[in-house]
Amino acid sequence: MERKIIRTGDGSVTIHLPQWDEQYHSKHGAVQEAQHVFIEMGLNYFVKNSNTEDVKILEIGFGTGLNAFITFLQLNRIQKRIAYTGVEAYPVDLLEVEKLNYPEVLSAEESAAVFLDMHTIPWEEKTVISEDFVLIKQKKKFEDIEEKKAFHIIYFDAFGARVQPELWTEDVFQKMFEALIEGGVLVTYAAKGSVRRAMQAVGFTVERLPGPPGKREMLRAVKKHT
Repeated sequence: MERKIIRTGDGSVTIHLPQWDEQYHSKHGAVQEAQHVFIEMGLNYFVKNSNTEDVKILEIGFGTGLNAFITFLQLNRIQKRIAYTGVEAYPVDLLEVEKLNYPEVLSAEESAAVFLDMHTIPWEEKTVISEDFVLIKQKKKFEDIEEKKAFHIIYFDAFGARVQPELWTEDVFQKMFEALIEGGVLVTYAAKGSVRRAMQAVGFTVERLPGPPGKREMLRAVKKHT
């Protein structure tokens, strides 16, 4: 499938798939979307409402590594230790990674080597990125996730339901529900009614939230304590 690097509305780039007319991030701003959906509405929300010192995050769609990198950059502010699991069936090519300008756009050039490390470390091995950030990348399909009560936060960043509806089903969200610890949070840029209903059907409490620039709404789902 053809792949192109394109510039988004906030100056950061993303990967565009012309055949699907789909991209890895919002055309209105890749960095803005990641910061709003996954950091503000996901990580920051959880940290504010939890006393957990060791936060375990699962990312559905490691992709360009943007969400992992921005999460790493939050360490000084949130004062937590993070164990980050990124699941990706089709890893981004290193030649593409070299064209991603996230350290520059985020004014984090001093951490550019960390961003590259996130892509070059071995798959299926826990790697200490820093004293407070451990990363493991798993090369597999989302449907193959089997962890139970293992994560506090899920960044659900799969390609949209328009092009991959099989990733937004009750079966997949059942796996997400089971993978979360009670009180855990799942956030996604998606806001379709069918997605919200699939989340609710497996037990999530779901709320619509203001979306990132260019998108009216997004969803946050919580696995309530029983």
